[in-house]
Parts: sequence; structure tokens; C-alpha cells
Amino acid sequence: MTNLYDLSDDDLKALFARWEMPAFRAKQVSEWLYKHKVTTFEAMTNLPKALRERLAAETRLGVLAQAAEQHSAESATTKRLYRLPDNQLIESVLMEYEDGRRTACISTQAGCAMGCVFCATGQMGFARHLTDGEIVEQALHFARLLESEGDRLSNIVLMGMGEPLHNYENTLRAIRRLNDPNGLNIGQRHITLSTVGLVPEIRRFAEEALQVGLAISLHAATDSERSALLPINRRYPIRAVIEAAAYYVQRTGRRVTFEWALIRGENDTVEQAEKLGALLQGLLCHVNLIPLNPTNGYNGAPSDPLRVDAFQATLSRYGVSSTVRVRRGIDIQAGCGQLKTEVLRRERRRLSIN
Repeated sequence: MTNLYDLSDDDLKALFARWEMPAFRAKQVSEWLYKHKVTTFEAMTNLPKALRERLAAETRLGVLAQAAEQHSAESATTKRLYRLPDNQLIESVLMEYEDGRRTACISTQAGCAMGCVFCATGQMGFARHLTDGEIVEQALHFARLLESEGDRLSNIVLMGMGEPLHNYENTLRAIRRLNDPNGLNIGQRHITLSTVGLVPEIRRFAEEALQVGLAISLHAATDSERSALLPINRRYPIRAVIEAAAYYVQRTGRRVTFEWALIRGENDTVEQAEKLGALLQGLLCHVNLIPLNPTNGYNGAPSDPLRVDAFQATLSRYGVSSTVRVRRGIDIQAGCGQLKTEVLRRERRRLSIN
């Protein structure tokens, strides 16, 4: 069965052409999908009954089945776990900020092949790429929820499960659908893609002529230390990553963000900050400092506030701007892969009991 969210406008037109239906029907269906965000074919009231019945028989309105949901008691954060038709599980997070931003953090893969040691998703390994429709549908669910409350989804971050640039084609199609005025109409500057540093794909992404934000997970300023945290560094070392980031800045005029998970006693020292400052000095960039979100598979702990302040002050001396990300959803395991890990653990326990 065809998932309608996997179809671009041209794909929808082609489908209706094969069905010998007028082209304007494709536009009507697209409006029902993304403007009205309907959940049933019966709701598409300006379509003939016969067409609604055919759509119901031969296509489907999405594939995500909600398997779990958690709400943070500490912050306005909602985490959802979705089950896919092949039984894979993926996660999405909605974060609501006091300044009015409503940000969906969505996944691009089921699992991840990058193997970053402190990431719960990296610890579980790679299952498969998500389709562009499966990526978009995550944002659509939160957009529908917010609209029911008189609010709207304002930002998208491709920072959920998976490496977006490893799933390059589907991720790009999803971004274009998210940005499309006939899709979810999220401005490009309100979309951010996060990568561990796939150098050829960063350079390719720079050529797409998009104004989408780029965030690169760095986490260490020397190759030996970064390779211990992010195995991909053995293939694409730090110097190549920085050069690719500079190329992205050159081609797009946009500032690059570097993500730095602060791990107590490991990469949160003044010495590390000095190495990072020297590495980034003169580059149009910003450092996002993130006190580590602990996972069961990694023993590291988040930095204490005094070490964070000293790290940030050191970067400032090198002319490198930075902010400390507010930790959100710790009480609901909002870090990538954590809810999935917990649900799978419960399912295995239930099966063993039965």
C-alpha cells in the first residue's frame, strides 16, 4: 500500500494521472494532508466518494503507530515512540519554549550505524533508513497536536535517531516537504540538520542552495580523543570536518554550529576548551555546549556548572561564541534512543515471564 506521505506533489500528480483523474485532485489531496492534516479519507469532503474509497483501498495516511508517550514533569517536553509496519521503533520529541518556539526533534533512521559511545541509539546499532514520508510524518503528528491547542510547530531539528546525511536522499526530500508552502511550511532557517561529520555529504549538502542550519557533533578537539567517542572520526578526522564546515559557510553564508557534549573530567577542562578555541578561531561558527545526557551503556557523567562556566569563558577568549543548552526531558529519558531501549527491555522482560 502506498504511503501518501512518501509522495511529492509530482508523485501525487502522476498517481492521479494513472488513475485518469484530473490534476487538481492531487492538489486537493495535498491540502488535506498538510494544510488540514486530516487522519481519515472520509474527512476529504471535496473529493468524490468513489475516489475516497479508492484512496482508502490502495493508499494509506501514514504508517506511524504510537507505542509510548511520556511527558516531562520538569519541562514542557513530550517524547513519543512510534512502531513502524516492520516492527522497528523510532522516537520523536516535542519541546515547547517560553519564547514561543515549538520544536520537533525527529528521527531519520531506525537505529544508527555511527556507533557514538555515549548515545543510546548508537549503542543499539543500525536497522534501516526511514523513508521521507516516515520522517515528515513525525513532524506532522506534533503539528497536528499543537494546532488542536491553538498553537503551531515553528522549528524542526533532525537530531533524533540516526545520522541524517547517511540517509541523504530521503532526508533531503523530507526537508523540502517540511519547507514547502504546500507542505508543512516550516522556514528553512527554522530547520536544523545534525551530523557526526560525514565530510563528502557535508560538502554535497553545501551545494543544495538551502538555508537550513548545520550542526556538527564534535565533542573533542584532537583526533585520538574524538575517535574514542565517535568512531567515524577514523574515517573523517577533525581537520577534514573543519574544512568541510568552512566550505559550508563559504557556500551558504550561514554560521555552523558545533555540538559539544560536556563529559565530566574528560572533555570539560580548560585545556580542552583552549584546544577547541584554537581549532575554531576565525570560523563563522557557534558552539552548543551540552551537559551529557547519561545512558545505561556509558559511564560518563555531565559536567558541573563551574566547569561549564570555565569552559565557556575560555572559548570566549578565542572569540568563539557559545551557549549552554538547557537539559530537557531528563526525567523522561528524552535523549536519543533511551525510550526505545526502555520499551524493548520491558517487552523482553514480559516475554521471558510469559
